[in-house]
Amino acid sequence: MTSVAAISQQIWDMKYRLKLLDGQPVDKTVSDTWTRVAKALAEPERDPAAWVPRFAEALADYQFLPAGRILAGAGTGRNVTLFNCFVMGRIPDDMGGIFAHLREAALTMQQGGGIGYDFSTLRPKGAAVLGVGADASGPLSFMDVWDAMCRTIMSAGHRRGAMMATLRCDHPDIEAFVEAKREAGRLRMFNLSVLVTDAFMTAVRQDDAWPLTFNGTVFKTLQARDLWDRIMRATYAYAEPGVIFIDRINQHNNLWYVEDISATNPCGEQPLPPYGACLLGSINLAALVRKPFTEQAHLDMDRLAELVPLAVRMMDNVVDASRFPLPEQLAEAKAKRRIGLGVTGLADALILCRARYGSEQAVALTEQWLAALRRHAYLASTRLAAEKGSFPLFDAEKFLAGANALTLDTDVRDAIAAYGLRNALLTSIAPTGTISLFADNISSGIEPVFAYSYDRNVLMPDGSRRQEEVSDHAFRLFRQMFGEQAPLPDYFVDVQALSPADHVVMQAVAQKYVDSSISKTINCPEDLSFESFKDVYVHAFELGCKGCTTYRPNEVTGSVLSVKKAEEKAKTPPAAPSTPATVQDAGAVVYMTQPLDRPDVLPGQTYKVRWPESDHALYITLNDIIQDGRRRPFEVFINSKNMEHYAWTVALTRMISAVFRRGGDIAFVVEELKAVFDPRGGQWMNGRYVPSLLAAIGEVIERHMIGIGFLPEHGEGGGTAEPVRRAVGAPGGHQRQCPQCGQPGLVRQEGCDQCPNCGYSKCS
Repeated sequence: MTSVAAISQQIWDMKYRLKLLDGQPVDKTVSDTWTRVAKALAEPERDPAAWVPRFAEALADYQFLPAGRILAGAGTGRNVTLFNCFVMGRIPDDMGGIFAHLREAALTMQQGGGIGYDFSTLRPKGAAVLGVGADASGPLSFMDVWDAMCRTIMSAGHRRGAMMATLRCDHPDIEAFVEAKREAGRLRMFNLSVLVTDAFMTAVRQDDAWPLTFNGTVFKTLQARDLWDRIMRATYAYAEPGVIFIDRINQHNNLWYVEDISATNPCGEQPLPPYGACLLGSINLAALVRKPFTEQAHLDMDRLAELVPLAVRMMDNVVDASRFPLPEQLAEAKAKRRIGLGVTGLADALILCRARYGSEQAVALTEQWLAALRRHAYLASTRLAAEKGSFPLFDAEKFLAGANALTLDTDVRDAIAAYGLRNALLTSIAPTGTISLFADNISSGIEPVFAYSYDRNVLMPDGSRRQEEVSDHAFRLFRQMFGEQAPLPDYFVDVQALSPADHVVMQAVAQKYVDSSISKTINCPEDLSFESFKDVYVHAFELGCKGCTTYRPNEVTGSVLSVKKAEEKAKTPPAAPSTPATVQDAGAVVYMTQPLDRPDVLPGQTYKVRWPESDHALYITLNDIIQDGRRRPFEVFINSKNMEHYAWTVALTRMISAVFRRGGDIAFVVEELKAVFDPRGGQWMNGRYVPSLLAAIGEVIERHMIGIGFLPEHGEGGGTAEPVRRAVGAPGGHQRQCPQCGQPGLVRQEGCDQCPNCGYSKCS
């Protein structure tokens, strides 16, 4: 890659460029960032100077992309972890142990690590608590505690902590777990996944009875198929919970002989034991394609063979170079030295090689490339073992007897037997949303291209905004080679043109060569029937996937933030006050140089707003005045028993009322309020996400303006917001707004919300 998109420089400057506290950059160029990272990861070597240029060369041109934590933290001297995520210890079923683990979670997130927890160890709601004469509140009540903690912890680099919660399919509270996110505002800091066993899938297939048990006691029995349908219907309706095929994960775990897994990191690509750490990096396949778009297009397998050993060595050194929030995490990482080397830019690489995503050709190429990557990774780890020693818990006989090890090539198994293995697990496919934007906007992980081109609003230093086009790497290269008017060949396929089966087959072929798991979202069309949707998960299980996550546009997680239409416009009062001489007629908009006088009596309306985080409702009163036969807002009053809101509600009342009384086009008040995003996270109200309490107030004011006829109904033209510019290839009808930049187009990929406009990413 000789030149990169402007967004790549912007992402680098925002997220990965080392700066002093006053904002002065230490990294002058991207090459300086590569050198900083290379030096930090070479320090554990016997001769660091010999490895720095080799590591920097691997990073150059975005060929090898360490995870964002490494790029942002390595060589900075900051007290942060270079590991992306952790699975925490097993929660004991007692109050002291529960809150000890809550503290561990807070400390981990404070250093920038996302966390995963299995809550199956906690007794179900209503179960007796011996010794205190009380009933248990159940695992969901403690998940609420974790959720509240996560809202208050800002992780390193100003990223909010992400969490995964799992619960076994036979836990007595599984039905409540499945339905938890139907409740407005609940567990919004968590991704949820059900731990599905092979026995459960057999029971579903045979429509058997399924007992829900805890510590050997059966609390309830229901039909397995009914529970499966409930899981599927919840996922169909609002994209959660996901499904983790936990028996398959443990059966194919290289460390089957020393650990048992029951949870994953927040995005699901790393099933981990208690205190297991998630170390990620990706080979950029798009950067390795030679002679793109020609009949001779191919992946440079020789360069892949050179890159992978360097990547393995760098990631192995991260184990020694990183800080860890807890000593248990350090001990676990060093005992097993697991890494998660994967790929990104797969879809772009397929396009450059003229292969349609999901086709037989694409499956064959993916298999060839990932098989080679796994082979080179294992051989590199055996060479590292010969040089530096195997991971401490390595047992050659037991390791080679594992189901995953049995699929390795014979010469690789021979090398492991002869030299040992440095890293217990080597491959994983991570979410690479922001990293992919940084690397010239290549496709993310093994996901298909979401949109080939879209418009992005860029905030300029003077406060203005300019619009720039952001295009996918392969799309832009095609246009450069063949011109703007050249029709796209049929191998240019985006997520809207793919069937769920195309997604599943690509995930399944990748899983064959991945030790851990894969972060992947199977995007489904909104009109997909429930029966067909449910079959996606069965298909994923039958093809050998370790988990399945889907996203189908829906009213809960996939709609434009909008207010409901007023059911009935308010009637205009017959009386009208006199018009001051200072009013200048400007058609539908009234301007004035002096504020209007307040009549003794004004018509108005009071609205009640129940904000989920507040114990007391807000009451918003809007009074109107009649100008030239037209009713318009004149003043607003905001009241609540919650004294926490007193100062700012008084200030807001006075400011908005002053604006209303000055006249003019006051619709901007609504726009500004609705654009406010609470850094602690918004709330779900009436089945929709509202980004802040101020935004909720803005929606009330907008609803009132529509109700009195001051603003037109949505869809009549001239609404309060500018029309959304739809991205090329973006799905119609459901555009979500980014909580960081406020722009529409937030997409769900690899278990995370990702913004193509500003690079925001949140796995929760």
